[in-house]
Amino acid sequence: MAVDATMPTPVVSAPGTSNGTSSGSSTGSGLTTSSQGIADNFQTFLTLLTTQLKNQNPLDPLDTNQFTQQLVQFAGVEQQLKSNDQLKQLIAIEKSAQSTQALVYVGNTVAVDGSKTQFNKSATWNLVSPQATSATITITSATGQTAYSGNFNLNQGNASFVWDGKGTDGTQWPAGTYTLTATGKDSKGNPLAISTEIQGVVDSVDLTATPPLLSIGGQTYTTDKIKRVVRGATSSSS
Repeated sequence: MAVDATMPTPVVSAPGTSNGTSSGSSTGSGLTTSSQGIADNFQTFLTLLTTQLKNQNPLDPLDTNQFTQQLVQFAGVEQQLKSNDQLKQLIAIEKSAQSTQALVYVGNTVAVDGSKTQFNKSATWNLVSPQATSATITITSATGQTAYSGNFNLNQGNASFVWDGKGTDGTQWPAGTYTLTATGKDSKGNPLAISTEIQGVVDSVDLTATPPLLSIGGQTYTTDKIKRVVRGATSSSS
């Protein structure tokens, strides 16, 4: 909005407003442009300042310091509004980048921290051991029943454990949520901490969430939870 500072009328519009018009405009594509604000109305500010000069008390006029202070305040507000617009643009760019990053994982096999996953024909966990050991693997159902228990030799580092759904007695367990725990001992017989990771295929991404959520084995995770992308299982239960 442009207002002539020399206009004789003392009636002025507040910054960012106008009579009979909208504060924003829409483009043909349906996108709304930035609304007009004080940062785009320097002429309005000058009109307000001129009006203030016309109506000041002749016996107690504003001094130079007060005028300077007003100019500084206006410049500060103007810069803050521009910074806010730039921050909004950066946030939009970051959201777009997060969505693009999440879509890359769809169809890939990944590993995330955790011990609970969805079993359907097979389930895979990654085991991370600080040293070689013979670990005891226990898989329990959602109701707490022990579905499988057995020993599994681990080397130092990462190893994959694939379960085909058969229990210790050979019984086939139904699809559902199962939890794996692994315990081991070091060379001195002391308990050895073995961390577990869920391994599965990213079957979908929820882009309506912020940040986007990856669906893996019936559970949802953000992209920062992904530990690694893997090719597939290397060992299976017996």
